[in-house]
Amino acid sequence: MNWVMNKFIIVAFLFLSTAACAQTTKQGSSSTQGIPVLGIVKNLSDSALLDVVQKQTFRYFWDFAHPVSGMARERSNADFNYGPEVVTTGGTGFGIMAIIVATERGWISRDTAAKHLLKMVKFLFKANSYHGVFPHWMDGATGKTIPFSRKDDGADLVETAYLFQGLLCAREYFNGNSRTEIDFRNRVGWMWNDIEWNWFTRDGQEVLYWHWSPNNGWTMNFPIRGFNECLITYILASASERFPVTSAVYHRGWTQSNFFKNGKSFYNITLPLGFDYGGPLFFSHYSFLGLDPHGLKDRYADYWQQNTNHTLINHAYCVDNPKKFKGYADNCWGLTACDTYNGYNAYSPTNDEGTIAPTAALSAFPYTPELSMKALRHFYYDLGDKIWSEYGFVDAFNESRNWYAKSHLAIDQGPIIVMIENYRSGLLWKLFMGIPEIQNGLKKFGFESPWLKK
Repeated sequence: MNWVMNKFIIVAFLFLSTAACAQTTKQGSSSTQGIPVLGIVKNLSDSALLDVVQKQTFRYFWDFAHPVSGMARERSNADFNYGPEVVTTGGTGFGIMAIIVATERGWISRDTAAKHLLKMVKFLFKANSYHGVFPHWMDGATGKTIPFSRKDDGADLVETAYLFQGLLCAREYFNGNSRTEIDFRNRVGWMWNDIEWNWFTRDGQEVLYWHWSPNNGWTMNFPIRGFNECLITYILASASERFPVTSAVYHRGWTQSNFFKNGKSFYNITLPLGFDYGGPLFFSHYSFLGLDPHGLKDRYADYWQQNTNHTLINHAYCVDNPKKFKGYADNCWGLTACDTYNGYNAYSPTNDEGTIAPTAALSAFPYTPELSMKALRHFYYDLGDKIWSEYGFVDAFNESRNWYAKSHLAIDQGPIIVMIENYRSGLLWKLFMGIPEIQNGLKKFGFESPWLKK
């Protein structure tokens, strides 16, 4: 088992031991105005359907936000006996990007959104962090670290990268002269500048490490090597002005693994990088909520080709359906990490048990718009009475086992909103790729992009 999948195995074990007792929680909202809940609306145009899905999914990050911190709860059902206080660092980053979308589309007012985000960063400013890096989970009321596993009780560099992918976009978007927006931008800047990216090279090694704990040190021992969902971590580490990493950390660390380069064809589709068949689809989502893959190239790959082909292979596998699972079709596809009938798993064509996650196809809208729209219409109109809910689509379903999740996860809901928006307007890509520090970081690693200024 490759190390990159180890975290998902830990999660799966925890879910297996606790899923039976997980109860849905409906505790308070931190918002000052609710987003109306819609049932299935017939005969919508494609554009109107995208509106409905984005807006209802946004309720997860607005009406279900933690009432004290404003951060995103890890999930909509009880977390591993911790109760409803568990908030997620990375999922909050995705939620921040969703708030930008909601503001731009007029679902919430700019002032209300800015005040919500300011409350959030004031909370984060006092929350536990380690060399500027936040834990995977924390208590949304106190800011204290909640261990992700027995020894994962400190800094999580990847989750922090997802958080700051969102915060930096918000710093760009909320660029007004009000006291609230100025205070928000300042606090984001202070926290961004405090992250000691280079310290996570573990005494100067040419690779970044995922975890560090004041109690367990480097015991987790996860060097971050690609290709997977962690590219954004390296880009942000390069972009830092106070604590940057060298280009060698990227070229001798991230790219050095036996599963980085691929080059083989699957269903007559060439996959430049990564595991055979591409791995779970979130690999092509999480880092690219902000990073625009259009024309994004380095010496290893064209990332538009990488992500598009990864998605097409995943779709082709589901259409082929070699294990003959019920429901798989041209309009019902998408394998990724999600809840499932017996816990949680990171699904892909090489690890398939019949569970489809709506986030997989819907977060792929920029890469496969026609195929994603077919899936969306099927999910909404044909399966809607089973999988449509107050927070958009439930996390997953398995028709072979007649199983339909009741849960929602922040890390799955967020990319649906953000990647649909990037498909529609490119909003988050424009914000993130226009940041001078990001441009400098990409140049340092030798990237090409239409966004890079000469």
